[in-house]
Amino acid sequence: MERIQIFDTTLRDGEQVPGCKLETHEKVEIAKELESLGVDVIEAGFPISSPGDFLSVVEISKAVSKPVVCGLTRAKKEDIDVAAEALHHARRGRIHTGIGSSDVHIEHKFRSTREKVLEQGVSAVKYAKSKGHEVEFYAEDAGRADLDFLVKMTQEVIAAGADVVNIPDTTGYCLPNMYGKRIAYLFEHVKNIDKAIISVHCHNDLGLATANTMAGLANGARQAEVTINGIGERAGNTSLEEIAMIIKIHKDLKMETGIISERLYDLSQMVSTKMRMPVQANKAIVGKNAFAHSSGIHQDGFLKHAENYEIINPSDVGVPSSSIILTARSGRAALRHRLELLGINLEGQDINVVYEHFLQMADLKKEVDNNDLRVLVANLPLLQKP
Repeated sequence: MERIQIFDTTLRDGEQVPGCKLETHEKVEIAKELESLGVDVIEAGFPISSPGDFLSVVEISKAVSKPVVCGLTRAKKEDIDVAAEALHHARRGRIHTGIGSSDVHIEHKFRSTREKVLEQGVSAVKYAKSKGHEVEFYAEDAGRADLDFLVKMTQEVIAAGADVVNIPDTTGYCLPNMYGKRIAYLFEHVKNIDKAIISVHCHNDLGLATANTMAGLANGARQAEVTINGIGERAGNTSLEEIAMIIKIHKDLKMETGIISERLYDLSQMVSTKMRMPVQANKAIVGKNAFAHSSGIHQDGFLKHAENYEIINPSDVGVPSSSIILTARSGRAALRHRLELLGINLEGQDINVVYEHFLQMADLKKEVDNNDLRVLVANLPLLQKP
C-alpha cells in the first residue's frame, strides 16, 4: 500500500474565504482536532501577512506534536525569515515557498521572464533550506504552465533542496486526464524526481478538484493538499473527507492515509460552525443528505439491504445512522419502518388508510415528522369512517 500524505490547508487556504476569519484560539482548537484526525501536515497560516497569522503559526507549533506545521511564504527573503521565526517551536516545521510557473502569471502577475522567475524560485528554496526546516516549493498555476518549463523548474528546485514540490492547479482549469498526464510527464522527465515528494493542490472552479487530485495521485503524486468541507478560495479546494474516503473505499488503488475517518463528521461540523459557513446539504460524505433517503424506490431497497444504495457505512465517517425521510415520494415500506421505530405496528387496511392520508399530508408539508405520524395513527378510527 502506498502511503498518501494528507496536507491540510483549512487554516490557510480555507480561511481565505470571505467571512471565515478565525481567531488564534479557534485555529488552535481546529489544529488539535486535525492532529487527532491523523493529518500529516497542517498549513497553519501565512506568517508575514498579518500579526494574527504569525501568532497562529506560533501557537499551533506549540499545540501539536505529530503533524508537520507549515507556514506559507512568497519567494522572498523577508517572508521566509518571518515564517522561520514563526515555526521556531514546531517539532517539525515546513516553509512552503514558491512562485508562478505559467506564462500568464510570469508575464501578467510578476511582469518578469521565465529565467528570472526560475532564478528567484531556486534562490528562495536555498534560502529557506538554510533555516533548518523542511522546504516545500509551489509552482503556482502549474495547471497552465508550459510542461517543459515546469519540468525544468521542478528539477532545479529539487536540486536546490526542496523536500516537496507542489504542482497546483491554482485556477481549477485542468480536466482529470490533463492533470494526470501532467504529473506523469514530470515523473518521466524530471531526472531527480525521486529526491522529493510530489504534491497536488487542486481548486474547484470547474467542480473537478477531487477528480484532479485523484488523477494526480494515480500518476505518482504522494501528497494531497486538501481542506475540511472543501472550503477555500473562490469555489474551494479539494475536500479532505472525499479524498480520505475514496482511498478507503477503493482498495484496488493500493493507497492508504493516516486519517481516522470516524472523526470526519464531527470535525466537519466544528469547522462549519467556527467559520460560519454551512455545509451544503448534498455535500459528499458530510452533508446532511449524504445518508438520507426520500425516494420510495430507494427507501425500499435500502431497508432490504443498505448496500443497495450506500457504499459507505455512515458510522465509518462518524454519522450515527442513515435517515429515512418521509415525503410524498415515500412508499409503504418507509412508512411502516418509521411507525415500527415508534412502536406502532399496523397491517392490512389500517396501513393502507394511514398511507393514503400520509400522502395528503406530505403534499402539504413536504416532510412528515414523528409527531405527524402519531396524530395520524391516533385519528385512525375517524379516518376509517366512510
